[in-house]
Amino acid sequence: MSRTLFAADALLPEGWARDVLLEWDAEGQLTRTAPASTPPTDVPHAAGPVIPGMPNLHSHAFQRAFGGLTEFRGAAQDSFWSWRSLMYRFAARIGPEQVEAIATWLYVEMLEAGYTSVCEFHYLHHDLDGRPYADDAELALALLRAADRAGIGLTLLPVLYQASGFGDKAPGPDQRRFVRSTDSMLRLLDRLQPLCEAQGGQLGLAPHSLRAVPPDGLRAALAGLNAIDAAAPIHIHIAEQTAEVDACIEWSGQRPVAWLLDHANVDARWCLVHATHMDADEYHRAAATGAVAGLCPTTEANLGDGLFDLARWRDGDGVWGVGSDSHICVNAAEELMLLEYGQRLSTRQRNVTADAAQPQVATAMTLAAVLGGARASGRLIGGLAPGQRADFVVLDASRPALAGLGAADMLSSHVFASHRTSAIDAVWVGGRPVVERGTHPIHSTAAAGFVAARTRLLDSP
Repeated sequence: MSRTLFAADALLPEGWARDVLLEWDAEGQLTRTAPASTPPTDVPHAAGPVIPGMPNLHSHAFQRAFGGLTEFRGAAQDSFWSWRSLMYRFAARIGPEQVEAIATWLYVEMLEAGYTSVCEFHYLHHDLDGRPYADDAELALALLRAADRAGIGLTLLPVLYQASGFGDKAPGPDQRRFVRSTDSMLRLLDRLQPLCEAQGGQLGLAPHSLRAVPPDGLRAALAGLNAIDAAAPIHIHIAEQTAEVDACIEWSGQRPVAWLLDHANVDARWCLVHATHMDADEYHRAAATGAVAGLCPTTEANLGDGLFDLARWRDGDGVWGVGSDSHICVNAAEELMLLEYGQRLSTRQRNVTADAAQPQVATAMTLAAVLGGARASGRLIGGLAPGQRADFVVLDASRPALAGLGAADMLSSHVFASHRTSAIDAVWVGGRPVVERGTHPIHSTAAAGFVAARTRLLDSP
């Protein structure tokens, strides 16, 4: 297999470049990105502009199976909390084979839509009755197999879940499949660490939220993680809902992000998922730590969470990336588009995420989201540069939405004016093609497995 690709246009970390020769080694790591190269005749030529693969920094794989099935009014005032009740009922039914089938199809979808890696925030741990499986890693292993079969890069984030609310409230029956002691979690991490490494992935930890992990559990888990891997990524849901903020203030006298910054060594290893409801001081302090803001625009819109103040975050040089979270939408371009549009609606301005250094909105957002997603992943996937993984997406320059345009305008049309995936020709992960002519090789079989798994879940009592 060739370890080179020539691109008439490629989006490098410093911006667009012409006539770029990409080269990588047997391990799938880029060794050279050479602009202004003479087009060689003996290497493959990309069918259009090459852009870096997008990391998906927040995923709950099993939730893909009930996407679209909660769009009805079931309460006088539906909210995140009523949606969560429906999700819990669904989570109570799902088994390992179904988890694997759903995740395999989801990861195929992600690849076809421009994601080349995923951070899996994995909190479904135990059997239907809440007891551990004979192999305590059963469901985590299903996710590892799904990622391997699809060919997507993986950061596996087992979730620590210990309480139902602030003040160490006892978990409810519908949370029994999530709950772990700190010691149990650390044993699981020890088991999974070599398996992730063998697959080229990264293991981290996800304290679910401040409401679900009491302070003592948080401290002990972080200390245990550091003993296993002092550089491992740490992800946490935080300040997603105003009710969560109010409950945190009632419990501690502080807002969630402020409490976390005062009680944990938050740094560039951390991903603050959502962080939607922060005050000015929290924005300033959190951005200064180097932590990544994990933004999930389509899920946040679907759940009525609210809007992150991206301009304020960027004023503090804050780093951010995007995730598809509950997978109501699985499309990298769609997340970028909705993020920009949310900022436009909030500020009543246009082209909010561009700046003087990079006036093209889609280009600026892609570079920023790749950088933030790579940091959150804890993997070398930060763009088209030597030393990074050869993860990239080739746009199809022949598509009507893109044809005849310059490279920057093609990316802009892909994000804002195409059918999104229709504009993708190929996707490469670690120097290997996993999507060609827009389609993954196991698309049909993975889709059939997903449909069968969802049908069984919906038919179960």
